[in-house]
Amino acid sequence: MFKMVIKWLLERYGKEEAVRIWRKTRKTYNSWLFDLNRNGNMWLIDRIFQKVGERDRKDAKKYPAGFLNVNEPYDREHHAARYHFTQCPNAEFAKKHDLLHVLPLLCNCDFFGIEELHGQLIRRGTCGNSKMCDYLVVGDKNPIVAEYETVTDEGGFLVSRKKSI
Repeated sequence: MFKMVIKWLLERYGKEEAVRIWRKTRKTYNSWLFDLNRNGNMWLIDRIFQKVGERDRKDAKKYPAGFLNVNEPYDREHHAARYHFTQCPNAEFAKKHDLLHVLPLLCNCDFFGIEELHGQLIRRGTCGNSKMCDYLVVGDKNPIVAEYETVTDEGGFLVSRKKSI
């Protein structure tokens, strides 16, 4: 859909004006719609993760090889949502078929998706390079963000590491 809008803007306004309009629209949209620096939005994303986890556990009876999301209580003190996957069909498939070199393409997108919500994903590992895929999601202005850096590990996965002091 975005491609159609951008195409229309380009045709109607030309490249320079279309880029200006698109940037302004995107900035307005992103700041207005969802911002994980807002307490209510953090609570909402935590509720979404909770519901997805409940569905995963329910579906595990029918689809035992599916995703298995384990929720952790919402951290009100730090305004942080935490959960982790102990089972990931993408990682299992990649391991079984010697495709671990492709898996970072799927896993690393989580960082970019959370950034679009004005958030920061702090993740030490995925099911492809660790025993579990852990998520700590906070607003990008949360003080916890300053304690971590995002690096690429030897397998190509984006991971969060505590900064050295």
